[in-house]
Amino acid sequence: MVNEIAELLIEYGAIEFGDFTLASGAKSSYYIDLKSACTNPGLLFEIGKEISEKFDFDVVAGVAVGAVPIAVSVSLSSEKPYCIIRKEEKDHGKSGNIIGNVKDKNVLLVEDVITSGGSVIFGINALKSAGAIIDKVVTVVDREQGADEKLKSTGVNLHSLVRVSEILKKHS
Repeated sequence: MVNEIAELLIEYGAIEFGDFTLASGAKSSYYIDLKSACTNPGLLFEIGKEISEKFDFDVVAGVAVGAVPIAVSVSLSSEKPYCIIRKEEKDHGKSGNIIGNVKDKNVLLVEDVITSGGSVIFGINALKSAGAIIDKVVTVVDREQGADEKLKSTGVNLHSLVRVSEILKKHS
């Protein structure tokens, strides 16, 4: 079975090879640049469509910056609201780190690429603190480096559109 999203990621140059340091601090011989690839509306549309068709939720959320375009795409495709989770809490205006209403809502947290799960766990905690109900996270690419188990320990299941092994297999 062909994974259409994996094919599109390759087509739009979302994977680069070299020496990279990831947000988690880990070293890698490849980098998945979904932020740049998602500037292409065709790819972003397909990601949003696939997530909105496969998962049930009231609100879709993304941690700034990488997951926000994905959350917006899912919102447009599903015609359901989205929210943005800021990495740093704002101390002026309305303050807080959640933009949008999540209280008592079934929230689907989306991520572009997941490695260790740190950013997603931050998002889960922020959403729960704001009164959201969250039991699943969808990532476009899972680097398959332990985030799945880490999320399970918080009571949240990880779902991925693409596993990095699928992309690497096509490049070997």
